[in-house]
Amino acid sequence: MEAFEYIVIKIDGDYAHLRRIDQPEGDLKLVARAILPPQILEGTQLRYEYLEYSIIEE
Repeated sequence: MEAFEYIVIKIDGDYAHLRRIDQPEGDLKLVARAILPPQILEGTQLRYEYLEYSIIEE
């Protein structure tokens, strides 16, 4: 399964707006915060792989 990397652009209540890092001009993806790691903040980078989001450690 292919992995995608996202950055959290905006947190809006129970949802987060994500943008694919490799597509900076693409549309935002709206994702329920319930399926994201609880410690995310705006600017957090995430990896989506095997139907799961994880924080990219730098």
